[in-house]
Amino acid sequence: MQDPAITPELIEAHGLKPDEYQRILDIIGREPTFTELGIFSAMWNEHCSYKSSKKWLRTLPTTGPQVICGPGENAGVVDIGDGQAVIFKMESHNHPSYIEPYQGAATGVGGILRDVFTMGARPIASMNALSFGEPSHPKTRQLVHGVVAGVGGYGNCFGVPCAGGEVRFDPAYNGNCLVNAFAAGLADADKIFYSAASGVGMPVVYLGAKTGRDGVGGATMASAEFDESIEEKRPTVQVGDPFTEKRLMEATLELMATGAVISIQDMGAAGLTCSAVEMGDKGDLGVRLNLEQVPCREDGMTAYEMMLSESQERMLMVLRPEKEVEAKAVFDKWDLDFAIVGETIPEDRFLIMHNNVVKADLPLKALSGNAPEYDRPWVETPAAEPLDPATVPGVDPIDGLRALLASPNYCSRQWVYEQYDTMVMADTARTPGQGAGLIRVHGTDKLLAFTSDVTPRYVKANPFEGGKQAVAEAYRNLSALGAVPLATTDNMNFGNPEKPEIMGQFVGAIKGIAAAVSALDMPIVSGNVSLYNETDGKAILPTPTIGAVGLIRDPETAIIGEVRDGHVALVLGETAGHLGQSALLAEVYNRIEGDAPPVDLDAEKRHGDFIRANHALIRACTDLSDGGLALAAFELAEAAGVGVQLDSDDTATLFGEDQARYLIACNFDQAEALMIEAGRAGVTLQSVGRFTGDTVRFGSVEAPLSDLSQTYRSAFASIFG
Repeated sequence: MQDPAITPELIEAHGLKPDEYQRILDIIGREPTFTELGIFSAMWNEHCSYKSSKKWLRTLPTTGPQVICGPGENAGVVDIGDGQAVIFKMESHNHPSYIEPYQGAATGVGGILRDVFTMGARPIASMNALSFGEPSHPKTRQLVHGVVAGVGGYGNCFGVPCAGGEVRFDPAYNGNCLVNAFAAGLADADKIFYSAASGVGMPVVYLGAKTGRDGVGGATMASAEFDESIEEKRPTVQVGDPFTEKRLMEATLELMATGAVISIQDMGAAGLTCSAVEMGDKGDLGVRLNLEQVPCREDGMTAYEMMLSESQERMLMVLRPEKEVEAKAVFDKWDLDFAIVGETIPEDRFLIMHNNVVKADLPLKALSGNAPEYDRPWVETPAAEPLDPATVPGVDPIDGLRALLASPNYCSRQWVYEQYDTMVMADTARTPGQGAGLIRVHGTDKLLAFTSDVTPRYVKANPFEGGKQAVAEAYRNLSALGAVPLATTDNMNFGNPEKPEIMGQFVGAIKGIAAAVSALDMPIVSGNVSLYNETDGKAILPTPTIGAVGLIRDPETAIIGEVRDGHVALVLGETAGHLGQSALLAEVYNRIEGDAPPVDLDAEKRHGDFIRANHALIRACTDLSDGGLALAAFELAEAAGVGVQLDSDDTATLFGEDQARYLIACNFDQAEALMIEAGRAGVTLQSVGRFTGDTVRFGSVEAPLSDLSQTYRSAFASIFG
């Protein structure tokens, strides 16, 4: 088959701007071959090169005594003591999931799991953060069903428990859903595997499933806006096989134990191209590939297709040559492909051969380390007008609560998480639906807590405060369990960075995240940037999802009890009644107005420390976020089947979303002791009511808990079930 001519139309179809193509000509001094054009397209697109975001990502705090490996590898590595490490990362599969919901979501899960076990860790937990358009939109129901089925179908078959996540709905996602997948694994801290190749003449080995034509051009597609041609992009979505992935994990971990692995890299975005280039670049080596050795599942595959295929369940490894027979035997046992497809070479060169014909011959560094980097123009998001409280009419507080409980944004998510296996591996200490998830570290007393958080409407109104708030809420969710927050991973979902206002949202959020992770000692150790989340020029809400991990060393310090009849309800933190950008304002009044709530990071730190220091006096705890005190009190009460009586019926007091606050439940004598400790610590703690009976009462207004619980539990299924 003859390669097509390199035309301006072909260059544009590969997502390359004219000045970028000129840069290619300057680098190689000639017109690229078709395969070379595809390679440059794959490595220089936004999804792989981070060309619009690198400048700002470098400003994030990424180090700390607990950090073994920060950003730049397949996943971040954090010390949890006793010679163990937790390895975790979050990544997006947004564009593929909108085009083909089941496979897009499934392969998103598969890809993030590979990122974790590629580094030598056995996965122990997953999470997912999903954003969909308004429920009435004609595509939303299909997306919800397909994405949830894809996440469950892959994760359940692979055998990793879902520890938590989030689901939201907003018209801004009508044309571009978000599927952010998180995975965490455990490894010995001295047995972490990295991707930097070393040694000249070392065999480059292809591992796993065969290469097909699925996903060709996927990374380039994920770096562009959507338009009316979206259906034509369906072939760029990968197809996953979780049973093959399970075998690949077992084979990979067994292989690592043999000492055969010099370096190893998951084949994710841009497949064979990206994995080979990254290993060579990090090791300051070149790579030669012989594509006729690549195991293919389709006849007549071209060099272009093999280099850009994103077929799943594949790895690339640099092998110790003396271990070849032993290594191959492992993969033969697991019925997976093991093929030597090239070697490392001393010069800065990426040489691609196919049946003794040169298909690409490029300077390897130019594809990775020397990829374009842009300082995009940006404008700061204008300050939002503060909400005038006088413009918010008082609402019957039970009616306000009922409106939240009936909303797909705030009702129970059990319809979603009941489709996920949450108990596989038998180490789940807390299932989804109750704040942060909790997984036992097998064979030890330790527990790891997991959470995923962001409030996009805050970020749109005030990117800096919204970025801070996403980290602060993650910190509170972990602290409410008694966990010490360790580190974070971020998934930066934004619109078109070539628009200065969108780039301004990104920059503001990065600055807020940086301030928060620094103040709260939760460095960013891994992450992902997903830009161009737009359809016909309309961008999603800025959605910088924060995944966070916390550690409980002693299970006696975990706060995982339920409220009981007679417990006192206490609020830690100042309540000013901030209703700007609140859930109540959006759900009851259909108003998106005002500024995001300010985040006092010093208060966040003090209050989290107070919760941990006084865990023995606390029976149950949750942070206050969306829906304020009213929703938090209901959720604690409903989970235990006990009523709640709050003293106030004031709208702002009940539904305000002031930050740095926790709702605590405990016995009366423990409440007195906590008050004394709060005075010593200089923090605000006040009694707001008690848990008792079988009704929810705010002031003098009440409703049966059972009625509100029915609304809360059935709303999601009634909309989507």
